[in-house]
Amino acid sequence: MTGAGWQVSKHSARRLKKRYRRERWLKALGVLAITVALGVLVLLLGSVIARGYPAFVKTEIALEVNFKAELIDPGQPGGGRYGRIIRNALFAAFPDVRERAERRRLLKLISRGARFELRRMVESDPELVGTVKKVWLTASSDVDMLTKGSLPRDVPQDERRLSDRQLTWLDSLDAAENVRTRFNWQFFFGSDSREPELAGIGGALAGSFWTLAITLILAFPLGVGAAIYLQEFAPKNRLTDFIEVNINNLAAVPSIVFGLLGLAIFIQLFELPRSTAIVGGLTLMLMTLPTIIIATRAALAAVPPSIREAAHGVGASPLQVVTHHVLPLAMPGIMTGTIIGMARALGETAPLLMIGMVAFIVDIPAAPFDSATALPVQIFLWADSPERGFTEKMSAAIIVLLAFLIIMNALAVYLRRRFEIRW
Repeated sequence: MTGAGWQVSKHSARRLKKRYRRERWLKALGVLAITVALGVLVLLLGSVIARGYPAFVKTEIALEVNFKAELIDPGQPGGGRYGRIIRNALFAAFPDVRERAERRRLLKLISRGARFELRRMVESDPELVGTVKKVWLTASSDVDMLTKGSLPRDVPQDERRLSDRQLTWLDSLDAAENVRTRFNWQFFFGSDSREPELAGIGGALAGSFWTLAITLILAFPLGVGAAIYLQEFAPKNRLTDFIEVNINNLAAVPSIVFGLLGLAIFIQLFELPRSTAIVGGLTLMLMTLPTIIIATRAALAAVPPSIREAAHGVGASPLQVVTHHVLPLAMPGIMTGTIIGMARALGETAPLLMIGMVAFIVDIPAAPFDSATALPVQIFLWADSPERGFTEKMSAAIIVLLAFLIIMNALAVYLRRRFEIRW
């Protein structure tokens, strides 16, 4: 090999070695980025789960309840003095507590909503009137969090929500096996409450269901129809180019803008009731439409032209080509885009805040025109509550919301892989 050839070969080897070194650095940076992202994700999910999982269980206290007939009207159980019945049961369990201040502290072991539990029991079984029965009642939020270890008890009394005397009473009940924890079904089927131990996401789930149902019913046919027309039938001119550009821009508009649009159109112009699922669904429909249109057009464009040409060759009309051949082949992509759009709508909060779905709703909505809230808005409300008991309820609601989002995105991935056709 000549000297010039040796120099070229040596120079090429150095360049090749340098290129390999850069590739190794690039791979290392990629692995580092993925590791950091996974670490942050694990930290976030771990923090939410650690704070929220205690909300899936609740603490109950058993009392010997005397359903005195004079305190309950058998004809109208809702008019009974159930708070007095609970006080009598507590004072009977601790007869040595006589001072008024001490009795008030004793009553704080039981939830304020326990009287409604007694009322429901009597309404479902009127034969309880006049009997004495051991009844499990929901404990207060402070007792609940202390029992589950969310609040420390080995700190000075002035740093605790429960006094030493209250701890003594609680330990006495626990020693008599009158304190237990059980799965908190109330969290999933109950509605919002001023008391943290009674608050649930049932109303928010129902509101989200009605809102998303309206969004899907309206956005899917409108979005798919608009995409089919723009992709398959619309002439290519300045008007259609203008529409396409604006659809792409709308997909990037902040969601709060759609909330302002819904407030101006559906509430102020059409005078629909505020804080209802119908208005929430219409507003989220406006926000979801661009996503569905873009995804549908991309799915339609992915169908090879040979499919259309073959259909035309056997005498199919343009409408038959689209409905019988192109649309079925593009349906997996359309469904994937729709599910992703609905998942985004499920997690939106700002548009719903603008249309008034931030109200305190006690009753579970049974129809689209009933007052309602949504799961993200419920999380927002609990995050703003001063009571510490709402912190674990907020984290538990976040876990439920993340579970729904993960399921919806996993379903989109499954549909894409299950029905994907490689040309």
